Amino acid sequence: MHWKRYGTIAVALIVLLGGAYAFWLGRQSAELPAGIVSSNGRIEAERIDVAAKLPGRIAEVRVSEGQWVEAGDLVAHMDTAEIDAQLRQAQAAVTQAEQQKLQTEALLNQRLSEQEFAQAEFARAEQLAAKGHVPQELVDQRRATLITADAGVAAARAGIDLATATIASAEATVERLQSIRADAELVAPHRGRVQYVLAKAGEVVGAGGRVVTLTDLTDIYMTIFLPARDAGLLAIGAEARIVLDPIPDYVVPAQVTFVASSAQFTPKSVETADERDQLMFRVKLTIPADLLEEYQQQAKAGVAGVGYVRVDDTVDWPDALQVKLPQ
Repeated sequence: MHWKRYGTIAVALIVLLGGAYAFWLGRQSAELPAGIVSSNGRIEAERIDVAAKLPGRIAEVRVSEGQWVEAGDLVAHMDTAEIDAQLRQAQAAVTQAEQQKLQTEALLNQRLSEQEFAQAEFARAEQLAAKGHVPQELVDQRRATLITADAGVAAARAGIDLATATIASAEATVERLQSIRADAELVAPHRGRVQYVLAKAGEVVGAGGRVVTLTDLTDIYMTIFLPARDAGLLAIGAEARIVLDPIPDYVVPAQVTFVASSAQFTPKSVETADERDQLMFRVKLTIPADLLEEYQQQAKAGVAGVGYVRVDDTVDWPDALQVKLPQ
């Protein structure tokens, strides 16, 4: 029977807390002028995962949670012993191909010299044969020698083309391995604060395995939920205000940058006006980037507060919601 008693107490607490929350919301709404509405929310920031492109072992993690990093800073790097060996092998292949090309070029020069001599000998033999000083057989021999020399030149030129293609292939392999080697250096794609270190040195991660999560403190916003009657009046770009629980004396300016196109909560049937009011739409209030730049050391995600939006731009903000920032 104890569980029944505890259940009754739990239900009573829920009802009590719900009533208190409803009273608080009603009081907040009553204090706001018509045209300005509010809702609870929590500061959020875009997260950026720094992940391994290829599977491998983590050699070192260079950051710790809470650390500020700039774009391009080294966050961690993977073990590269195997890829370094492959890269050295590919670079040696490039050198070998270049030497082969030099040898083929030297061979071509030799074949060109032989061709030139064969041409001269053939021309001389033809002249002498025309005067009857040498037999036709010698002319035929000189012609065969020239044909052989021409073939040698063609083969040497083809060898140069082959050597050039071999160099290009070897250099492409080097570039591919250098790209893989570069991917082993995990760098921050954007400035921000390290939110989580998800892997340690010595761990093996798969392709796409997350190593570090960054918080982009240049894109901070509060998500609130408004009923359909208020969300329907909102325009993208409408002015907003944010008051955070830890610093209730300050009012942070913001802007409506997103209004959901569909309700986040929909009753089973929507037939009356009261039921339509239960439709809640997600709204995003974004803090200006220049303000975040100025207060980047104080900015952090997860802080709860209240978001205020102006659904009627002809209404002035009350004194309590005039922008007020820490000095």
